[in-house]
Amino acid sequence: MAHYLDPKYDLTFKRVFGEHKHLCISLINNMLPLEKPIVSIEYQSGELIPELVDILRNTIVDVRCTDSEGRQFIVEMQLFWYASFKKRVLLNAAKAYTMQLEKTQKLNSLQPVYSLNFINEVFERSKKMENVYFHHYKIVNPKDIEKQIKGLEFVFIELPKFKPQNRAEKKLHDLWLRFLTEINEQTERIPEDLLKDELIGEAVDYVKRAAYTKEELASYDKTKIDLMSAQSMLDDAEEKGLEKGRAEGEAEREKLKAENEAIQVEKEAAQAKLKEKAENEAFLLKRIAELEKLTSENKH
Repeated sequence: MAHYLDPKYDLTFKRVFGEHKHLCISLINNMLPLEKPIVSIEYQSGELIPELVDILRNTIVDVRCTDSEGRQFIVEMQLFWYASFKKRVLLNAAKAYTMQLEKTQKLNSLQPVYSLNFINEVFERSKKMENVYFHHYKIVNPKDIEKQIKGLEFVFIELPKFKPQNRAEKKLHDLWLRFLTEINEQTERIPEDLLKDELIGEAVDYVKRAAYTKEELASYDKTKIDLMSAQSMLDDAEEKGLEKGRAEGEAEREKLKAENEAIQVEKEAAQAKLKEKAENEAFLLKRIAELEKLTSENKH
């Protein structure tokens, strides 16, 4: 029997970061490039937007909170990547930003919204990005990136790309990512350097299987099954999309082939006409020359 549960699932992620403010504060402070660190937070509840696709219902885990300065933080664990995820994240953050107007009508009092997204899949696959796991987006002037419209910022972290490094200045950054990537149901022994940190050690205690009731474990297992079903459905949809793409590509190739053949036939016909015309012109020129020669001889 497993000794630990995976911290990326809904039950465990929310137990660690949705019930223990100091752990959530530590995670956010060590992941986001904030000008001022968070001192205290209050959790927010309620959906910002409904899930648009039922299949994705269990693939997204989120924790929302507001700090003492009014800044809002949306922390999400995305287990599967899909093409429109960034748009969903943008919509969520924009909704959180505009909802502030329900409490105040003063635009100057609107506080920034930060969206922190842990992605359990690789989505940046270019050669240039193969070793880049941390992606920070904000609204800037492309000709002068120092000029920024503040209000919305987004961070996407590709967990499979993360590789631990021995760097003192980002110790907790790396430790939290190791907590999320190295601990799962196959873990038998937690690395000593993780347990030595007080915050990480506490978080480890919250993902121990023994810390959950039978009912909670049953819910955890059901979520796993739902996720496997969702993954299978997404894979099937992707494969169908690939098959459709291949079929459409083949049809397009056949269409282009037919068009090229028609063009070639027309080209050959035109060339034949040009050749015939050239031959006729050559014959006429030759005949004109002959007639001129006869005319000249007759004059003499």
